[in-house]
Amino acid sequence: MFHIIKNRKYWYIISLLIIVPGIISLFIQGLNWGIDFTGGTILEVKFSKNVVSQDIRNVITQMGFKVSSIQLTGEGNYLIRTEELDTVKRDAVIKALEDKLGKVEVLREDRIGSVVSRELLQKAFLALLIASVLMLLYITFRFEFYFGVAAIIALLHDVFVTIGLFSIFQWEVDSSFVAAILTIIGYSINDTIVIFDRIRENLKKREKGEALDDLINKSLWQTMARSINTVLTVIFVLVSLLLFGGSSIKVFVTAMLIGVTSGAYSSIFNASPIWFDLKRLSSKRKN
Repeated sequence: MFHIIKNRKYWYIISLLIIVPGIISLFIQGLNWGIDFTGGTILEVKFSKNVVSQDIRNVITQMGFKVSSIQLTGEGNYLIRTEELDTVKRDAVIKALEDKLGKVEVLREDRIGSVVSRELLQKAFLALLIASVLMLLYITFRFEFYFGVAAIIALLHDVFVTIGLFSIFQWEVDSSFVAAILTIIGYSINDTIVIFDRIRENLKKREKGEALDDLINKSLWQTMARSINTVLTVIFVLVSLLLFGGSSIKVFVTAMLIGVTSGAYSSIFNASPIWFDLKRLSSKRKN
């Protein structure tokens, strides 16, 4: 049986090779913030003719305005998110849509100012922080403190991999990206907990003289089929959504695809090895 724990330095190196370029990119070029974070305008409109979202996008982008997303909300109804438009620009957009795509009725109009956008960004980071602290407390209560620390490090691994790749490729980040990050955190911690639970069960049945790294390795292989099958079924769904789901959910699905793949990797190759190293260091300090 291949020994995952004894080869843990290689898994750490692979993770660093992905995370470090992402962190460097974050410092150099940052993220490509979307309209949700920089301010913008939301228009809900109803077309008298059948149109597709790409036609709407083409009309608005040809005028030089940035479009974040176009979402079909009903028969002929679309929710359009653009950069912040004043009254003159908004009227020009509506006129251009009417000239090229037929009569347009404006059902709703909202503007997101830069102050609101900054508040949204602050709350997104606060949500991530609170989620991490609560999960650390829960895992410490259910298992032990080192299990909690290892799970949070694996979780941060998935967050940094996702954010780093979005920074490197300068993919646009909107509010759905925050939702994807929170979902990734939930998925990653769920997979890690399943493995930790098996380790805890095996610790109770530990044979005399059995090394801790062998016990962890046995636990990982006992849950390997479940971990791989679960992530593959999720990836199949996400790839289908990426191909056929439309542009409005592309950011969410792309982030989820990266995060779920990273979560499966970190649950197997990072979380348990980190817990083993923490236990080993703790034993050395006591001795």
